[in-house]
Amino acid sequence: MTAKLGRIVRFGLVGVLNTAVYYGLYLLLKLALPYMAAHIVAFVLAMVGSYFMNCFFTFRTKPSWKTFLLFPLSNATNFVVTTTGLWVLVTWFAVNQRVAPLLAAAVAIPFTFIVAQLVLTGRSKPAAPPVREEERTS
Repeated sequence: MTAKLGRIVRFGLVGVLNTAVYYGLYLLLKLALPYMAAHIVAFVLAMVGSYFMNCFFTFRTKPSWKTFLLFPLSNATNFVVTTTGLWVLVTWFAVNQRVAPLLAAAVAIPFTFIVAQLVLTGRSKPAAPPVREEERTS
């Protein structure tokens, strides 16, 4: 498995786990809060977990205060897409409030990967392997 593909697979696994955490929190919080408030609180809590999972597992980088404080940028697009999608699905299309967050989250995944990679590794693409000396002289 190439490094790029491995990173994408790991990101997907973290995403599935993070979505499960978010969704469980959303359903739990929805018992006491309106659906949008439950969404926002669950999203923020899951984002903290996502930061650490992506540092240690996906991108294999050391957590730092700098990247922790910048990581919400990687979720800004995700938040806008999922929040808007949730509202549109529930309000305009009468999608069940239990199902709508999952549908909205699926659309945001590619954007979140690109920005998370940039924030956590400082580059938008995986680094190219170093060129060996014999390849330079050829």
